This record gives sequence, C-alpha cells and structure tokens, in this order.
Amino acid sequence: MPLVSVKNLTRIFDVSKPWLNRVIERRKKAFLTAVNDVSFEIEERSVYALVGESGSGKSTIGKMLVGLLQPSSGSVEIRGVDLARETDAAKIDGVRADIQMIFQDPFASLNPRWRVRDIIVEPVASRGKDTTGMAEKLLEQVGLSVRDAGKFPHEFSGGQRQRICIARALASEPKLIVCDEPTSALDVSVQAQVLNLMSDLRDEFGLTYLFISHDLTVVQHMADKVGVLYLGMLVEEAAPDELFDDPKHPYTQMLLDAAPKLGDYGRDVPPPVGEIPDPINPPTGCPYHPRCPLVQDVCRRDRPVLRKLRGARVACHMAE
Repeated sequence: MPLVSVKNLTRIFDVSKPWLNRVIERRKKAFLTAVNDVSFEIEERSVYALVGESGSGKSTIGKMLVGLLQPSSGSVEIRGVDLARETDAAKIDGVRADIQMIFQDPFASLNPRWRVRDIIVEPVASRGKDTTGMAEKLLEQVGLSVRDAGKFPHEFSGGQRQRICIARALASEPKLIVCDEPTSALDVSVQAQVLNLMSDLRDEFGLTYLFISHDLTVVQHMADKVGVLYLGMLVEEAAPDELFDDPKHPYTQMLLDAAPKLGDYGRDVPPPVGEIPDPINPPTGCPYHPRCPLVQDVCRRDRPVLRKLRGARVACHMAE
C-alpha cells in the first residue's frame, strides 16, 4: 500500500469580482481550475517530483496534501486516511503528525521574533512533549552549530535558513515531507549542499518526499518518479531515466529542450511556442493543443486519458 494515494484530485477557486461589480458590468461568476483530475501514488521512502511551468498547479497539490487547502473533489489519502473526510479526530491527529512542509522562501517561513531554538521545537512543543536538547541535536544533524540555537533568523544566510527549516520539519519525526521549491531561492552551490543534505536525511530517517520544482536537473538528481503538470493536469509520469531519455508528451519534450545543458553552449533550439492558456477559460480537448506541433482534430475535440505506454503514463493522443 502506498504512503500517499491521490485520486481524481481537483481544486477550483472562485475568482469572481464582487457581486455589485458583476451586476454593473453584467458579468458571470468566474472560476479557475488550478488542479484538474490528478491521480498519482507515492511509495514509502521514495521521492515523487512534480514539475511544470508556473501556474501548473504544483504548489496547490502540495498544499492539499498537507491540509492547507481542501480539495473541490477527489481525495488525498495518507496511510489510508483522507484528512478532508475523516471524522475520527485521533486518526487525523496521528496522520497530521507524520506530515511536514518545507517552503520556497526560508526567511518568510521563519518567525523573525523567535530564536532558532523555539522555531525548531515548535511542532513538538505544541503537542506538550519534552523538547530539552532537541534543537541543538537537530542543528548538528543539518550541518549547523549548537550555538546557533540562540540566534535569530536574520543572522543567517539563505542556505542556513533553509537548513533551519529542514531541522524544524524533522523535529516531529515525520514520514512525509512536502518540499515546495526548497532550493529555488538559493545560489547554485548552496542548492547542491541542501539537496545532498536532504538525500542523506532521507536515507537516515526513512523519509518520503513530494518534491515540487521547476529545475529539471534537480528533479533528475532527486526523484524516483516524476509527474509533469500542465494547466492543472498530469500529462506524463515516469521514472527519471525514462522521462529524460524518452519523453513521450510534446510538453515534456519542450521542457527538456528549453532546459540548459552542460556542453551545449550555442546550440540552436527554437523557443517555446505560445503561452499557457487562460485557466479561467481553458481550451477544449487537450489543454496543450494550442502550442503542440503534433496537433490533430482529435486533440482539439477530445481530452486525452492518462494511459500506460512503455513504462510510463502519458496523456496524449499522438504519444506513439
């Protein structure tokens, strides 16, 4: 049984103008579908990565996994418990204790008025448990000094702050950590240090990661399985080797072509065609068809189903 099971997950936001504005301007309500019928599973002690352009729904899925957002439809089950529908408070509390999140901006997610010691032990102290010496031990595990426990967040660099966020995430001994662009705000050299630290901690503590990223190089290094999102839909899912060596969806091929490659300086790559469609008024059929070089009439008419193809899952009529 997988640790996380996401089934037909959908999240719709009401982005309508206020009622009076709609009456005066004779406008209907507007709804934005941020996540559209997404299904995937995350095995225990593995890393599942979500990639895609900005606005593809990656962070929205991450927030629904940790319970910060409720699904409009579909379900997220963690160890068989659906946090949105479960009524047993003890089960909900037990599952929530096993989930933590590392945010994109380390400084914004740390309380500037608290000392590092209090920030790290907060998830445990809030449950009334003993936290003596916990912060100092965790700081050493993430490569910082025990003396740092008495400092404030503004006294650290960006990479050190992200290490503090990782230490806080580890405090409650979670099973699942949702990493929302954890290295995108850091320098390249610091990114490598943080990623290596996360890999080591995964092996040491048996962690499971949902890794959200724009950086395909990071994904290739970290993930056991990769899901590619476009306009809120999962268009391809495969192991990193399969995805990078044999991408089947035209959108995945475009992402890989656009990514910088070592030793390919001066290569002639045509720029991506078009922009992401308006998610309030998405195109019919395949959401990628306005930008796709392989588009046919069936693509404009029918939405493709996610199906198995040579060791991967792909939602494309022309994948063969």
